[in-house]
Amino acid sequence: MSEKKSIILEREYVIPLKRVYFLQRTKRAPRAIRFIKNFVKRHVKAEKVIISNKLNEYIWSKGIEKPPRRVKVRVIKTEDNVAKVFLIGE
Repeated sequence: MSEKKSIILEREYVIPLKRVYFLQRTKRAPRAIRFIKNFVKRHVKAEKVIISNKLNEYIWSKGIEKPPRRVKVRVIKTEDNVAKVFLIGE
């Protein structure tokens, strides 16, 4: 049986994705996903970052060339040093 991991930390961030727009158009959405993962690793000090499906769909909603300029997310870090990233309102 799987035990529920207890929550160590829960925070909300507004992640600016402005830097992603300096790349070529066909690489923006995948780079935005990587940027979010690195941002969360840096701020929460987690080893592994899991992005929710809703957040992934939101990043890709306007296609590969035009991800959103900023994203409001909720980050939950558990005991086993894993951070889960959710879109606000999910």
